[in-house]
Amino acid sequence: MTRRVPCPPAPGPLEAYAARFDDVFSTLAQRRGFREYLAGLLLPRDRNKTLTCIAGVEPVVGAQHPAVQRLQFFLSESTWDHERVNARRVELLLADPATMPHAGGVLVIDDSGDRKDGNATAHVGRQWLGRLGKTDNGIVTVTTCWAGENLYYPLHAVPCSPAHHFPAGKKDPAFRTKLQIAAELVRTAKAAGVPFRAVAADCAYGDQVSFRRQLGEAGMPFVMALKPSHGIWAYGKDTYTPVDAAHALTWTDPDHPGDWTAVERTFRDGHTETWWAADARLGWWGPDGNVRLVVATTDPATLPAHTTWYLATDLPRPGGPGEADSSEPAADLHEVVRIYGIRHWIEQSYKQIKDELGWADFQVRSDTAIRRHQTLVTCAFSFCWDTWFAQPPDQEPAVVPTVLPASTPAGPTERGNDQTPPAPTGQLAPRDPRRQGLARPLDHPPTLLASLDQRAATTRTPSTEPFPTSV
Repeated sequence: MTRRVPCPPAPGPLEAYAARFDDVFSTLAQRRGFREYLAGLLLPRDRNKTLTCIAGVEPVVGAQHPAVQRLQFFLSESTWDHERVNARRVELLLADPATMPHAGGVLVIDDSGDRKDGNATAHVGRQWLGRLGKTDNGIVTVTTCWAGENLYYPLHAVPCSPAHHFPAGKKDPAFRTKLQIAAELVRTAKAAGVPFRAVAADCAYGDQVSFRRQLGEAGMPFVMALKPSHGIWAYGKDTYTPVDAAHALTWTDPDHPGDWTAVERTFRDGHTETWWAADARLGWWGPDGNVRLVVATTDPATLPAHTTWYLATDLPRPGGPGEADSSEPAADLHEVVRIYGIRHWIEQSYKQIKDELGWADFQVRSDTAIRRHQTLVTCAFSFCWDTWFAQPPDQEPAVVPTVLPASTPAGPTERGNDQTPPAPTGQLAPRDPRRQGLARPLDHPPTLLASLDQRAATTRTPSTEPFPTSV
């Protein structure tokens, strides 16, 4: 067998993480590209994480720089399999006791819409971009994220191609809607061995009968939001919405709550709030129906729009007739609110972290290159958790030597230039003074940290060490 040429090491703790992926890359150039790309994503930059930025060269005019061309080839032309890389990343997360998912967590479904010009790039088209709140030219990627009270990370991602990319349009066998992709990703997470209490999603998914049916048929419990205007099948004045169902519940005051139950929620900054939750009735939905309508709010009298949730769930209520026939444990009102509260990681720091790591900053056109870029961003994301949990607070990260030990056996080497320049050696990110081993790409720019919402709609679980304010 040929002996592999040693790859120039990545800086600091990144080398130990990157080395776990070496066997999924077949050449020295691929292993080097993996390290250089991750280091570029993690390095603090004042501009978007484009190829020239990742390579550390001048924008625009530096596009022909050898380092940029090498990364361009790594993304677009090289032969590595992004699905194998992502499978290894998920495998590492599931095997590490610090990041191992548990059955109380939530599988969050979301989609990321990013604006892109032109029409030659794969998956680009005029479609609804939730981030912008309008229809525009861009790319939409459906993602799944596992989240608990103190931990969250991406699992799988698949871009959604508009119908005009297919010869037969929507009738083409290869065409899939966002809902179909989302259902497939739920099954993929389950097949990968990821445990979760329920699937959580916003009203873009919760309002869709077909999607709820797909989850139900697959045995995947869900807690998903509904639009306040989501009504039963009726016309005009006969329409009955979740808001009407909530107003039909009895309420006098906190001392006489009627149909409502007090639910205490603990937020990320440590403060608590008392919310109120109740099972309501909407058409055939009810406390003992196949689908429950749960309303959670800060004020049952006024149902303020910004602090009121209308939730559809197929988890049975405790003591109800559906509990005995359900394969899932019953969920009281506290549990339903907890599950949906965890989903708000998506709306808080999770999206901002992906932006800081360059999720939408790719400069490639092909489907393969786009998926590879997204996979590398999720690897950079997971590396931050890996470093946070792995490095003792009082220990500096070990520096991997750039040459092989003297005991390395001689022999034929793999093809590849072993005189290539090393991966970037800049500091990955300023260190957290409380924990010296943490790579914190979000420390730059400071305006990003200022924009992060420090309130997490979850219940904090006890921990033996402080949780980072953002990872």
